[in-house]
Amino acid sequence: MENLFFVPAIALAIWGIVSSIVIVSYLSDRGIQINFPLIRLYVIKYVHQYRKMTQEEQGRPGFWFYSFVVSMNAALVLAVTGLILL
Repeated sequence: MENLFFVPAIALAIWGIVSSIVIVSYLSDRGIQINFPLIRLYVIKYVHQYRKMTQEEQGRPGFWFYSFVVSMNAALVLAVTGLILL
């Protein structure tokens, strides 16, 4: 029963990690200095920089911003729900 929530939570967390990798790559290609040793601490900062940058270029935040935010929030909700129902 607990796998009903934890397996999708893990899959969504992995998708969030993929999204953050794409975001960091996008920023790095545009000359933003990335602090790789402390990337876990700065990932939220980079997501917001990506949002700001794509909003200025396209008039709205890029796809990967929404991909990161939705997947990480959904993973959190599923994991907490799975823990509550244990």
